[in-house]
Amino acid sequence: MKRFDSNRADFAEYGFTCELWKPARMPRPDKHNEIELNLLTGGSLTYQLGGHRITLKAGRLAIFWAAIPHQIVAAEGGDPYFVVTLPLGEFLTAGLPVAIVNRILRGELVVDSVTDPCDALKFRQWEKECQERDPVGQRASRLEIQARLLRLARTLSSEPVARHPDPALSRADQLACYIARNYSEPLTAQMIAQANKLHPNYAMNLFRRAFGTTMTSFITQHRISHAQRLLLTSDESILSVAMAAGFQSLSRFNEAFKAACGCSPRDYRKAHKTGYAPKTRT
Repeated sequence: MKRFDSNRADFAEYGFTCELWKPARMPRPDKHNEIELNLLTGGSLTYQLGGHRITLKAGRLAIFWAAIPHQIVAAEGGDPYFVVTLPLGEFLTAGLPVAIVNRILRGELVVDSVTDPCDALKFRQWEKECQERDPVGQRASRLEIQARLLRLARTLSSEPVARHPDPALSRADQLACYIARNYSEPLTAQMIAQANKLHPNYAMNLFRRAFGTTMTSFITQHRISHAQRLLLTSDESILSVAMAAGFQSLSRFNEAFKAACGCSPRDYRKAHKTGYAPKTRT
C-alpha cells in the first residue's frame, strides 16, 4: 500500500497509475502535473487545496488537478483509498465539456453528487491491470477511466454549481486562504500577516509548521499553477501569462517556472496544449 513520500521532488511525474494508498496526513503539499481521481472505500479525507479545506467521504468519486498544491491534513478511518493519476494530455483530449475542464483547471475539487456502485469494482480492476503491467489491460483501463469522466461530466453539467461556505478556519488555514485569493497581487509575508492581524514572525512560523513550506514558496506554487492553466487554455503571450499569474518580471517567471516544472513556459505549452481548443469546443 502506497504512502506519500515527503522527499519526492515537486512536479515529479507519477504517470498513469491506479494504486491503493494508506490514508494519512501529509507533512507537506504535493504537486504533480496529472489529473488525480480519488475513491475512498471508507472513512474520510480532508484536503487543503487552493486555500480551501474539502472533506471527501467514502463512495464518492473526486477529481482535481494535482498541479495545484494539495495536502491531506486530516484522515479518519484506516480503510485504504484508490488513487488514479491520469496524464494531463489524456485528460485534455478526453472530449469533456470545456466548462467542466475549466472548473478543474481553476483548482476546484469536483465530487460526484451520487454514488456509483460500479466504481469500487472498476477501481479494483484498474489497480489489478496496472500491477500486472499488461499493455492491453492498461489501455482498456485508460479508456474506461475516460468513459467514467464523461459520465461524471454529464452529471455535473445537469446540476447547478454548489457554493458552500468555508468551514471555520484555523489561523494557518486563514493565511493559506488569503494567499490563494490574492497571489496574483504583490504579496509579502508582512502584508499577509498584517491582513490577518498576526505578527509576521509568528505568521511565518505558524505557516511552516502547518504546511511544511514557507509562505513565499506557497505563493510561487499558486502563481505557477495559474500560469500553467493560462498556458494550456489561452493564446496569451508568455509575458501576459506571467503578469496575470502575479510575477513582476518575465525573467523571474521563466526562472521560477523552469525550477518548478523542469522546462520553459513555451516548451510546457508546446508539450501539453495539443488537442485542447476551448474556443471551438462546446
